[in-house]
Amino acid sequence: MAEIEETPQPSTAEPHQTPQTPLLSGAIADPNPNNTRSTKPGLKRLIMISTVLISFVLGLPFLLKSIEIYRSPLPFRDIESLGDRLESIPLRLPCRFQAVFLGFEGGSSGLLFDVEKLGFVIFDEMRELSRNNGKCGGCDTNYTVSVTLESGAGCVMNQGSAMPSLWQCGSYSELDDRLKDDDEGIDEWLDSMLGRNNGDSVDGGKMYTVVVMNRDEEARIVVGKHRHAWIRGRVGEKYAIDKVANIFVKYFMNGGKEDALVKGEFMPVGADGRIVLSFSLLNADPRHWIYNWDFKRIEEVKLFPIIKVLSSVANISVESQVLYYTPKSSFSYWDEKLSSFIFSTKDLPFFVNSNEWHLDTSIAAGGRSKVLQFVVYIPSAEECPLLLQLPNGEISSTNGFISPMWGGVVVWNPPGCSKNSKNEHHPISNTLSPQDLQKVLEVFTGQLRQLFGLKSSNQYDSHTGIFSFLGSESGFTEWELDALLRQHACFNLISCASTLGSLSRLVQSLPRMIIMDEIGKQVMLSLQAANLAENNASLGIYEASTVSSKQARALAEDAFFHPSIMSISYYSFEHCFAIYTPFFLPVLLHVVLAAVKECKRYKKSTLSTWLGGHKQSRIVVTLMLTQYRHGKIPQEINFYYGVGCLPASDIVTYG
Repeated sequence: MAEIEETPQPSTAEPHQTPQTPLLSGAIADPNPNNTRSTKPGLKRLIMISTVLISFVLGLPFLLKSIEIYRSPLPFRDIESLGDRLESIPLRLPCRFQAVFLGFEGGSSGLLFDVEKLGFVIFDEMRELSRNNGKCGGCDTNYTVSVTLESGAGCVMNQGSAMPSLWQCGSYSELDDRLKDDDEGIDEWLDSMLGRNNGDSVDGGKMYTVVVMNRDEEARIVVGKHRHAWIRGRVGEKYAIDKVANIFVKYFMNGGKEDALVKGEFMPVGADGRIVLSFSLLNADPRHWIYNWDFKRIEEVKLFPIIKVLSSVANISVESQVLYYTPKSSFSYWDEKLSSFIFSTKDLPFFVNSNEWHLDTSIAAGGRSKVLQFVVYIPSAEECPLLLQLPNGEISSTNGFISPMWGGVVVWNPPGCSKNSKNEHHPISNTLSPQDLQKVLEVFTGQLRQLFGLKSSNQYDSHTGIFSFLGSESGFTEWELDALLRQHACFNLISCASTLGSLSRLVQSLPRMIIMDEIGKQVMLSLQAANLAENNASLGIYEASTVSSKQARALAEDAFFHPSIMSISYYSFEHCFAIYTPFFLPVLLHVVLAAVKECKRYKKSTLSTWLGGHKQSRIVVTLMLTQYRHGKIPQEINFYYGVGCLPASDIVTYG
C-alpha cells in the first residue's frame, strides 16, 4: 500500500524543548470532498415525503369504504338445497283411488279374499300403465287403491288400505233406483253420496272413485264432471279391472292425456303467474260490413266461471277490442262443390297478419304476464264464406285453429254472406247475436283447454271404451283441474329453483354487483313459499300447493329481474378500476417515485457519512505507522488503538 509521507520541517523550538510530532496535519484531508460528508443526512425531507405517502395509505380504507358495494346476504345453501332436492326427488303429489264393485258375488273363498285380490291386481295394473309417465306433475307411484265389494252376500273393504271408504254400504239399492235418471242425475247423486268434502282429505290427496255395476245390459262407461266414473252392464272381472285401471291412470291421474309429463315450454302462464285473455273482433274490410259485440255480457256470463276455476293456476284478467281493416296474409281458393273459399292447414302459419293485426295493445304485453290472443276473424265479402279444410279433406266443425303459446283464431262467416253480397256504399253496423257468441266462446273454451295441454273436448274414446264425458259449465271438470294443479305445482317449483339457482350463480360470479334488501327479501319469501308448496304437496292439498308454488316462482322472477340487477349485471371490478385510476394514479405515482428517490438519497448520504469518517481514521493510523517506521513513536498511538477508531480488519492489516 502506498504510504503517506511528510517532509520533515525544521524545528523552530528551543534546543532544550522536545519537538512535537504533528499527528493530524493536512494529509488527513479528503482528496475528493464531494463523495463524503462529515455529518449525517437530515430526516426532514424523508419525513415530509413519508407523511404524504402515509396519508394515501391511511386514506385507502376510507376510499374502499366509500366505493363499497352493498350486498344483502342471500341464502346460497338453501337455494342449492332446493334445486338438488327437486332434481333428486321429483315432486310427487299423492292420490287416492277407490273402486266399488256392485252386484259381483264372491267366490268359494269368500268376499274378503276377492276384495284383497282385486286391490292388488288393480294396483299392479295401474303401476304398469303409469310406468312411462313423467315423474313430476303426476301421482307417479304415490297413490293408494282401496276396493269395496257389495253384493247380496254382504259389503266388505280390503284390509290392506289404511284410508276409509267413501262408499256407504247399503247404498246399492238406492243407486239402482237412480239408474233410471240420465247421466247428469247419476253424476250429481254420486257426488252428494260420496261426499265432496270427504274427498278433499288433507293427509292423502283427492279421492277418485269408479263404481262398477254388474247388470244385465250392454256395457256402458261414463266419466262424470266431478271425481268419479261408473261402469254399468255385463262385465267380467278382467274387463272391469282393465277399465278401472285405465280410467284411474289416463283420466284421473293424467287428466285425459297419455302421460303426465310436464312440458314447461307449453305452459301458458306468465312468469309472474298471470294470464291476460285478449279477445279481438277483426273486420277484414269494413267497407262491406261492420260487426261489434257485447263483450261485457260475455265476460260476466261465460268467462267468469272459467276465471274462477283457474284462479289457483293463474291470475287471469280479460280485455277486448274491435279492429278494422285487418286482412289475413294467407291465400284461399274457391271451391265449386262447397261454394266456399277454402284455406288449408298448410296456410295456418301465414294466416295471422302481424303487420296489419295490431293485437298487442295490452298494457301487460311488455311485461312478464302471458297474453293469450283469441281472435274472431270476419272475412270480407270477396272471400266469404271462408272455411278451414283439415288434412283428411273434411271441413273443420269449429272453423278455427290454435297457435301454441300465442292463442287461437275462429273464422266467423256472417249469415248469408257470399262473394257478391258486399255493400260498399252503406255498410250496416251489426252486432253478433247471443247464439253466435255462445258458439264462438265454446270454441274459445276448447282452444283454451288445448293451450293448457288438455283435449279440446272429451268425446268417445275407442281405446278405453268411454261412452260419454260429462262437461262442466266452466269448461273444466274437477278431475281435469286436479291434474292441472298437480302439473303446475311441479312446473312452478322447478322454474323457481332454476331461477334462484341462476341468480345465485350470477351474484357469486360478480362480486361488485349491488344486492338490495328488497332482492334478499324476495329470495327469502320465494324459498319460504317453495317449502310451503312442498309441504302442501306431500299432504295432498293441491290448490294450496299450486298457489304457493305460483308465488314462489313469481317472487324468484321478481328478484332475478330486479331493476338494480339489470342495470349492473355486467359491472366488474375492472370497470371500477378504470373509473378511479385517472383520478388517483397520476398523483400517487409521483408521490411513490419521490418517496423511493428520497429513500435512495438518504441511504446514499448515510453511507457517504460513514465512509468519510472511516477514511479519516485510516489516514491517521497510516500516518502514525509511517512515523513509527522513521523512529518517531508517538505515545498517543495507544490512545487511537484504545478507543477503537479502527475496525479490527484495519488493525490487522496495518499491524
